[in-house]
Amino acid sequence: MAKSAPDSPSPTAQSGRVVIVASRYNSEYTDALVESSSATISKLAPELELDIVRVPGAFEIPVVVEAAACREDQPLAIIALGVIIRGSTAHADLIAQSITKTLHETSVSHLIPVIHEVLLVDTAEQAEARALGDELNRGREAAEAAVAMIDVMEGILSSETL
Repeated sequence: MAKSAPDSPSPTAQSGRVVIVASRYNSEYTDALVESSSATISKLAPELELDIVRVPGAFEIPVVVEAAACREDQPLAIIALGVIIRGSTAHADLIAQSITKTLHETSVSHLIPVIHEVLLVDTAEQAEARALGDELNRGREAAEAAVAMIDVMEGILSSETL
């Protein structure tokens, strides 16, 4: 597990839309992820419009991410947020693998950064550290990654980079 995140990206004046798709399951943690992600987007990219879509559980996140990517007015980035806490069966691992594969496929096929912070943890304490803590706050990190990738993709698609 990484103990530190990359440096926060510089603020951007980029305008457009970012979509956050978040699970309602394990809401104590996912609500905190949404809150920190939203606050970070507002701070780093105040010109970005933010749409938040809540879904029942983590397994439902990829279909909504795909739907957002297929819209005529594509978002500049999509952030997927959720918390899966392992139980005594392989169910959580199967769900997490499926989510990871599908989010990656959507990102690559639509050329839209999909920031994957659907966390798979062993305990509630691990979820708390990643969603409610300051040091490893994955909601903040997801928003920072989205802002950084929006700038990267803008550079690539406008032929300034590569």
